[in-house]
Amino acid sequence: MSAQTELPQAASETTGSCCSPSGSCHSGSAEAPQGAVTTVYEVAGMTCAHCEGAVSAEISEIAGVTSVKAVAATGQVPVVSEAPLDEAAVRAAVDEAGYELVGAKA
Repeated sequence: MSAQTELPQAASETTGSCCSPSGSCHSGSAEAPQGAVTTVYEVAGMTCAHCEGAVSAEISEIAGVTSVKAVAATGQVPVVSEAPLDEAAVRAAVDEAGYELVGAKA
């Protein structure tokens, strides 16, 4: 006689998870917290998902950053933060990732 154990379905199969089916950890429809500042930075040199990850990881370590999503296809990096970021800090983060900060638009 063998015992058979049924495992509950993973929560992501029935109720969703923090990651969307597209692999993004944040849905595009989430709104920025009230009082948050969104700035779109232009970064040169990104060509692939690895580039996006490197830039996003470095910028996300800046104090006050709540969301960042680099997009290699456009060279844009939308960043949501609690307050305006010091451009020198963003430039240093982008440089650390191995890319060039071209500019920013609020």
